[in-house]
Amino acid sequence: MLKKKNIFILSLGIMLGVFMGICGSVFAERGKAEPVAETETLPYEDLRAFTEIFGRIKRDYVEPVSDKKLLEDAIRGMLSGLDPHSAYLVAEEYQELKEGTTGQFGGLGIEVTMENGFVKVVSPIDDTPAQRAGIKTGDLIVRLDDQPVKGMTLADAVKLMRGEPGSKILLTVVREGMEAPLKINITRDIIKVKSVKNRMLEKGYGYVRISSFQSGTGESLKEALAALKKENGGSLKGLVLDLRNNPGGVLNAAVEVSDAFIKSGLIVYTEGRIENSEMRFNASPDDLIDGAAMVVLINAGSASASEIVAGALQDQKRAVIMGEKSFGKGSVQTILPTSNGSAVKLTTARYYTPSGRSIQAEGIEPDITLARVKLESLEKTEFKPVKEADLSRHLQNGKGKSTDGEGEQGENKEALETKDYPLYEALTLLKGMSIMHK
Repeated sequence: MLKKKNIFILSLGIMLGVFMGICGSVFAERGKAEPVAETETLPYEDLRAFTEIFGRIKRDYVEPVSDKKLLEDAIRGMLSGLDPHSAYLVAEEYQELKEGTTGQFGGLGIEVTMENGFVKVVSPIDDTPAQRAGIKTGDLIVRLDDQPVKGMTLADAVKLMRGEPGSKILLTVVREGMEAPLKINITRDIIKVKSVKNRMLEKGYGYVRISSFQSGTGESLKEALAALKKENGGSLKGLVLDLRNNPGGVLNAAVEVSDAFIKSGLIVYTEGRIENSEMRFNASPDDLIDGAAMVVLINAGSASASEIVAGALQDQKRAVIMGEKSFGKGSVQTILPTSNGSAVKLTTARYYTPSGRSIQAEGIEPDITLARVKLESLEKTEFKPVKEADLSRHLQNGKGKSTDGEGEQGENKEALETKDYPLYEALTLLKGMSIMHK
């Protein structure tokens, strides 16, 4: 009995020491921004309850539990109870986070968050096992192999989804509109994310796809735009910037992408409680496509840094935003390394667009909303509408031009319309904007 009592007293001493150390750090930091109220005192009653529970676990739980595990779990719970994006990262998780911002890491290739105890897919990343297997934005992952997700932390779920390249995992997914859960087998792989891709849609009209915002995305965008101009043989008439299913990433990358098209004014600003959480980012006097018309494609999987770019270009009247309302993640997470090699990911501020709109839980409303539809071409029949050119003895147009069919360009247009309807609509709008500009 004496041994158990000593354990409880030791645990109480440990917890009070840890708490006093944390409070000292927090209060010292707060003191830089604002004085601590004289009436603010330590919550001794709550601490007493905490240490009592700590002691009971140490004494009565069915299996022995180390102090380290209990303290780590307590910290995780303290952070996860704040919002879905604050978290405690042990050394291994902290290293994986740093790898993710550089563009190469292992796993399935999905950006996830927690919702009602389940893992919710924000968006699958381009050219990854998850996307190829058919994982979609909004999917709820309820089981990982044989393990229910309910009750797991987000960090625990992510750890299970990562693994050796070539190994397999079975995801049980609940998808809106489906009567029964889906079973999806995915083979893990090394995820190498090329964040920027580009191609010409038609003569004069370019396309840039940004799949995530990494530390080198701004520079990759400049290279992509230069390549499009070279292929086009001069300046572009219009550009489609595709941010669909882009889960976000590095704030500075979003600022660089926005700045590539805006000549002046505010791009984004943040507001929080501490002094260094308040930042403002302004554009430099350069437009890498010389004022050409722009359409930005977004959808429900466009989050965080994607919403910063879309909001900035929309507020500055630089582009037409087209598609679906975006995800609505408008909070800033700061990574705070700790002395033991771990880190705290803590929400410290909110994003605001140049006009003062908060992105958080609101998202970016597109200028032109597109329904999520799939188009199919009408079956060709042997009967065609009769035109002037089909009439016998019809007059030629007098300029020597052929009156034969549409040719290859018409076929390409039809393929784009049925394969990617939002992109087809964006290209059509760009052409109209270019005509009106002339």
